[in-house]
Amino acid sequence: MRKYLSPFICGFGAGVLQIVPIAKSFSCCFIIPLASFFALMLDQRAHNSKQNISMKKALMFGLLTGLYAAVFGSLFDIFITLITRNNDIVAMFPELQKMLATFPISEDLRKEVLNLFQKLRNDILNYGFSPLYTLSVVINNIVVNSIFGIVGGLISAQIINRKNINPVE
Repeated sequence: MRKYLSPFICGFGAGVLQIVPIAKSFSCCFIIPLASFFALMLDQRAHNSKQNISMKKALMFGLLTGLYAAVFGSLFDIFITLITRNNDIVAMFPELQKMLATFPISEDLRKEVLNLFQKLRNDILNYGFSPLYTLSVVINNIVVNSIFGIVGGLISAQIINRKNINPVE
């Protein structure tokens, strides 16, 4: 476990930043890859190593960082929704209704989608919890954060390896 401590620490930090209102917009394309970079840098510093990072290690660190960020980000998001009984879906429901009205879909499908979102919204407003919302947040975070964590880890390894070969003085 100690071997993978830096992805845990950086994944936790990224998970926390995922629920910050303005920062959440940048979580997939900026925060998660940056967390993978910091995980690799932190590991090199902890082991006082200047060796090249293998692509296998970079992939594993990126994946773990993304998974940890997904777990912590989902937990914090669901917990805050539970306490406040409010989230982005509840706040933006009127705009969602207007947007669905403009989609070129059948009226039956439109009603079904609106009923689904209405039930989700009512569950959150009444109980602070919605199984559908929880499932969608967890699956979305796991898939998206894992992909961007891996990409961030692989790109970061290339950057760190280039820096290790040509030290800037």
